[in-house]
Amino acid sequence: MCHVIVTCRSMLWTLLSIVVAFAELIAFMSADWLVGKAKPSSSEDVDNRTGGSQEPYHPTLGIYGRCTRISHMQLSRRDTLCGPYAENFNEIASGFWQATAIFLAVGIMILCAVAFVSVFTMCVQSIMKKSIFNVCGLLQGIAGM
Repeated sequence: MCHVIVTCRSMLWTLLSIVVAFAELIAFMSADWLVGKAKPSSSEDVDNRTGGSQEPYHPTLGIYGRCTRISHMQLSRRDTLCGPYAENFNEIASGFWQATAIFLAVGIMILCAVAFVSVFTMCVQSIMKKSIFNVCGLLQGIAGM
């Protein structure tokens, strides 16, 4: 009975470790860190199919990505273009954002390594009399700082 509980907890921990690693990666890649004020719609922003105005445009900025409006594509419902604004590390918006990129990248690498190792903890639970769960939990705590 105890072995079944330990196995279920390790499977849950493994699943949550993988989910958190992917969530952090998605947050890092997101362009929605700063969302600007809605731009007022003009007469050009009228949706030809419904006659009403389209949703207001909100410019966004992420660590290295942004979303901007494409002015010459008025007939398309997808009139924003999202992608990287920084071609290299020095083009990231500010020193604080560069530090954020470094710390997040290191944290994500640690979380991905723990998620990878956590898959193997269902078969092997200790190495050299050290619990893999304790070591991985410590690494997850460090990655979350």
